[in-house]
Amino acid sequence: MSPVFAELQQLETIIQRLGNQAQTEVLTRIGYQDRSLPVYSISIGSQRDDVPVIAYFGGVHGLEKIGTEVLLAYLQTLSQLLDWDEELQRRLEKSRLLFVPIVNPVGVWRGTRCNANGVDLMRNAPLEGIGKTKLYSGHRISPHLPWYRGDVANMEAEAEALCRVVRQQLSRSSLLIALDLHSGFGIQDRLWFPYASQKTPFPSLAEAHAFKQLFDSSYPHHFYKIEPMSQEYVISGDLWDYLYDEHFQQTGESGDFLPLTLEMGSWQWLRKNPMHLFLRHGLFHPVLPHRQQRILRRHLTLFDFLFRAALYSQRWSALDHTQRQMHQQLAMAAWYG
Repeated sequence: MSPVFAELQQLETIIQRLGNQAQTEVLTRIGYQDRSLPVYSISIGSQRDDVPVIAYFGGVHGLEKIGTEVLLAYLQTLSQLLDWDEELQRRLEKSRLLFVPIVNPVGVWRGTRCNANGVDLMRNAPLEGIGKTKLYSGHRISPHLPWYRGDVANMEAEAEALCRVVRQQLSRSSLLIALDLHSGFGIQDRLWFPYASQKTPFPSLAEAHAFKQLFDSSYPHHFYKIEPMSQEYVISGDLWDYLYDEHFQQTGESGDFLPLTLEMGSWQWLRKNPMHLFLRHGLFHPVLPHRQQRILRRHLTLFDFLFRAALYSQRWSALDHTQRQMHQQLAMAAWYG
C-alpha cells in the first residue's frame, strides 16, 4: 500500500536512497482508518556504545509540519554528502546522528496538532506542571479540546516510541543532544531547554549556559534566543522534562544529556501576509514557496554547530567545579535574576 501523505513518501524515498549507509527501524505502527502508519527512526554513523549522539525529532504536533520538512531536507542533504564528503564520513566514524522525522504520522497526515486519539503528545507524560498553568498547559477535560493530555496511566504509542528510542540512545552513548523541532510561537526562533514544567532551574543549567556561550562566541550573529522554556510558559506532561528527570535520577549525571526544542517563530511569517492566519497551516507553516525554501535552509548552521559541539563536548559538558560554579552564577543572573 502506497504512503498516504507526501512527507511519509519523501521519508521512505530518502531511506531507500541511504540504503546500507543507515540503520532504519520502525519504532511503532499507528493504526488509522485502513492504514498502518510507521514511525521510523534512521540512524547514521558509528554504532559503537561510546560515541556522542545528536537526535532529531519532528512532527510531534502534526500541524507544525515544517519541523518534519526541515529534517527531511537535512536528511536529503546528508544522503548526498555521504557519497563524496570524506570529512563528514570521518565525523560519523566517531559520532551518530539519529532521526525520527515524523513522530505523529496521523497528525501530519491530517494536519492536526493531536494524534488520532485527540492527545497532544507533548502534554502526554505523567508529569504535572508546577505553578501558574492555563488550559494550553495541558488538561484532561476532553479530547475534543486542544492540549488534551490523554490517560494519566498510559502514554500514547507515539510518545512511548519517542521515550524508548531516547532511553536506548542514553544507554549506549557518551553524550546525547536531542533537538525537537516545533513552530508557532513568537516572531523569533528560540532554542528552549528544560524545564518546561516548572520555573526551577534544572540540574544541567551550568552546562546549558556553557553551551550557549560556546554558540554565541562561535556564531556571534546567530538569530536564536536561548532560554529555559518556562521563561515563556509552563506546561504539564512535557516529554523532555520527563526523560531528563528520569535520566538524572538514575545516573546523577548533568553533562551527558541536553534536550533542546527548536521553536521556529512562525508569527514572523504572518507579518507580510496577515491573511495567512486564516489558512489551515498559516500560523504554523510558511505558506509561500520562497519562504518555505528559506526555512528549509535556515537552520543548517545550527545543525553543524550541534555536530561540532557533540564531537568536542569537553568545552561545555565536562565542567570542573570552578567552571560549573561560574556558569551557574551567570545562568542564574541571565535567566532567573
